[in-house]
Amino acid sequence: MGKVISVTNQKGGVGKTTTCVNLASYIADSGRKVLLIDIDPQGNACTSVGVDIEKGQNSIYEVLLGESTIEEATYPSVLRNLDVVPSTADLAGAEIDLVYVENRENILKEALSVIKDKYDFIFIDCPPTLGLLTVNALTASDSIIVPIQCEYFPLIGVGQLMNTVRLIKMHLNPEIEIEGVVLTMKDNRSNLVNQVADEIKKYFGEKVYSTCIPRNVRLAESPSHGKPILLYDSKSKGAIAYKALSEEFIKRQ
Repeated sequence: MGKVISVTNQKGGVGKTTTCVNLASYIADSGRKVLLIDIDPQGNACTSVGVDIEKGQNSIYEVLLGESTIEEATYPSVLRNLDVVPSTADLAGAEIDLVYVENRENILKEALSVIKDKYDFIFIDCPPTLGLLTVNALTASDSIIVPIQCEYFPLIGVGQLMNTVRLIKMHLNPEIEIEGVVLTMKDNRSNLVNQVADEIKKYFGEKVYSTCIPRNVRLAESPSHGKPILLYDSKSKGAIAYKALSEEFIKRQ
């Protein structure tokens, strides 16, 4: 039975998609069978691994509307062992489309129940909001990974996210847990960065991964080439960090 993990933070620009894509890629590269689900209307996760579907092809939007099965919306990526359920811009309207659908918070969970046995891990890249798409992802998930940029404003938003997770646990998914917290875009030269990192470690304790992701130009470049960092530049600082994070993740399982 595959473990479903949402990578989520309602604050944009904290390295959420970068973490989801590269963690999933390195775990797939280690020989595990991985599914990456892009439930963000921006669609950056799927294009980052070379999946850019044409109009008329099935995506997560059709799955949520019940117009397609999840198998019909799954495509191979540029990496062996990594499949992708892509997003399109149509997904931006899904919040409205699903308002009157019965049991709407459980649509993704029900769709995933058919294919969970085929994968070791299923990663969901969530949008930077706490709306119905994110609620669907959290309801379907066994756990969440929270990327947090080591700056003041991203730290403030964490409380709101944790409150949402508590509500999900109370009303929709009592099994959901925090898988881990990833410190991203870390610049060790800044005193503020180190202070924020210390605060995050105090709050989350052992849930914080010891591997931190540095600021790295090659990480920012790789999505525009349709490749995860391990294919784009495996010797870059960003690649080395995400490889270490994937090893730490696997060790914790």
